[in-house]
Amino acid sequence: MNFAAQFFANFVNDGLETRRSFNDSEEYDPFWQSAEQRRGSSKPDCSFHSGPCAKDGHIGNGRLGRRSTLICPERLKDFGAEEYLNGDVKVFETSVSEPPEVQLLSTPKPAVKKSSESKTTATAPPEHLRFEDISTAAFKLQQAGIQKTPCTYSRLSKQYGMEIFLKKELLHYTGSVKERGALYLLSSLKQGQQRKGVIVATDSSFSMAVAYHAVELRIPVFVIMPACCSPPRLRMYRDYGAMVISYGSTARDSINHARHLARENGYLCLEEDDSAVYLAGLGTVGLEIYEQVPKLDAVIVPASGNYGLLTGTAAAIKHLNPRISVIGVEPEDFPLLLQSLKTDSPIKDLYCNPDKKLYRDLMDHSLGTHCFQLAKKTVDKVISVREADALVAMLRFQEYERSTVDTEGAMGLAAILAGQLPELKGKRWVAVVVSSANMELDLVLQCVERALVLDDRVSRFTVQLDDWPGDMAKLLDLLAREDVRLLDVCHRRYSDKAELFKAQVECVVEMRDKSQNSQLRRTLSDRYPSLHWLER
Repeated sequence: MNFAAQFFANFVNDGLETRRSFNDSEEYDPFWQSAEQRRGSSKPDCSFHSGPCAKDGHIGNGRLGRRSTLICPERLKDFGAEEYLNGDVKVFETSVSEPPEVQLLSTPKPAVKKSSESKTTATAPPEHLRFEDISTAAFKLQQAGIQKTPCTYSRLSKQYGMEIFLKKELLHYTGSVKERGALYLLSSLKQGQQRKGVIVATDSSFSMAVAYHAVELRIPVFVIMPACCSPPRLRMYRDYGAMVISYGSTARDSINHARHLARENGYLCLEEDDSAVYLAGLGTVGLEIYEQVPKLDAVIVPASGNYGLLTGTAAAIKHLNPRISVIGVEPEDFPLLLQSLKTDSPIKDLYCNPDKKLYRDLMDHSLGTHCFQLAKKTVDKVISVREADALVAMLRFQEYERSTVDTEGAMGLAAILAGQLPELKGKRWVAVVVSSANMELDLVLQCVERALVLDDRVSRFTVQLDDWPGDMAKLLDLLAREDVRLLDVCHRRYSDKAELFKAQVECVVEMRDKSQNSQLRRTLSDRYPSLHWLER
């Protein structure tokens, strides 16, 4: 009895000395321990501990009620080095990689000719992507519980003169097609690497997919994110069960730090690349489309972000039926694949400045050699679409499909409504891959408001009215007769743009469609000579 009482007293004293509470507004960061804890830690290392470590008690990742992390508390000391706090982090270009369990075909190494002119070493040839690899990935993903997303007939078919079928990859748990590649990549790791854990960096669809499925597979996962990431996204990663830390002010800082931690501690830093394993997982989309749409004429695939979806899907489709056209679509502000095909060599970067909010996933990726070679062989056409067309396509999804997608997911439909695919007019079976729907709510609202203006359904105009009683009422009565919704009105009597004894009136109106917009413009111009429409 005395021994039990003494053990309980020691346990309570140790807990009071080492633990402290965190309130809701304080960021919980288990990686950065105090210097006294790191210097005074004399407990044995349990880096290869495969189960829960009970000697230090339960470590929760955030608030109570969230999924508990799979990280053993003894391993958190690996992330507490003080020399990284001042931002002086060395950049390591090498990345840690592990061969998958599925052995893939590799090209034979070419013989290096000895000559005095060339002294550079030969680079490793890219891997081949076989149809057998995609079939194996489809079987393993089905066993792992990945859902077969529907490919449904679209209500937009009659509007654009073709039979459109939407492959809704946005219905995955994390809202992105990249779950296929991430899950197959994680399940292909060796058991020793799975016990050690993996690291991902930046806030992207790929990182979300890795964080979710790694926890499902009981693989410890660390997420290094820049400090600019929004709190709702941080909560989402922690709810998945990943260990999250904010580091650096940019995505590049987080990536460099993740690579350094992987090199120093033996973890695997997972990044989107063009490995055959990752492409095979994404290529399963092509197998499902071919099965769900029997008389397929063309497949439209977004090529922004990571090009593995386009090349993997094209490899599967072309093997099953070479006559089916595969079309890639990428944003006009960042046409990486299109420019690479014109120059016949993969371009690593373009000197352009796309909108970072709209094209977040593609900003930190480049076109790999493997994807470029596959695109040359299997993709029939690559086009680019404007930002305005992508926003209007997002609006069409909201109205006709009752779905909220991001700009990457709307790329395929944007190419159709922009009229850049006239050869598909009259085609009976056209499949469009809706790849993702990972956009924050405030950005979705901004995109919808902007799309209404671009679609000529919200307009703004100014007129000058006589400063007499009843003139403002006549203008409002005219708008009511035209069945126009008045969103905002501003009446300025003392304005530098108004004439003497005149009032400047500015109105924001919403209309049903473009025909009503044209009718309102004609009616107002006949009544008010001073009418001025503000350009969108």
